[in-house]
Amino acid sequence: MVNIFQNPKWKQEYAIEINEFEILENLDDEDSIDNNINEKWENIKTIIKQTKQLLIEKDKGTETLKNKWYDEECKFATEEMKKAREEWLTKGRREKEEQEYHNKRKEAHKIIRNKKKTYVKKVIESIEEDQNIITQEKCIKQ
Repeated sequence: MVNIFQNPKWKQEYAIEINEFEILENLDDEDSIDNNINEKWENIKTIIKQTKQLLIEKDKGTETLKNKWYDEECKFATEEMKKAREEWLTKGRREKEEQEYHNKRKEAHKIIRNKKKTYVKKVIESIEEDQNIITQEKCIKQ
């Protein structure tokens, strides 16, 4: 399932598309006053699902944020680790191949850990910058 709230562009478009006033207007119609709570809930749920589907179809080519940090270097290190493991298993589990596998495994995990840590750090800094901008805008408005 696609989490549209991870993508800032989708989040903004979703807020525009799913106009809460439209939903509230639909609930306050004289015709819908007689409807029970389940029908009202189904109506809201349908509007939300349709809006999400509309945004997904509108932006099919956008990649998700999941594992954006995983690049060619990570892929190469993982492949090297897999090759070393396969060699170790096919050659009768000799000590030399086992040591080679463990070294490649250690190296791959270190690369992946560092890439993910760097990415998370950048995301946190970006969020903090956005928060600072919002705080400054609120101060200016007051």
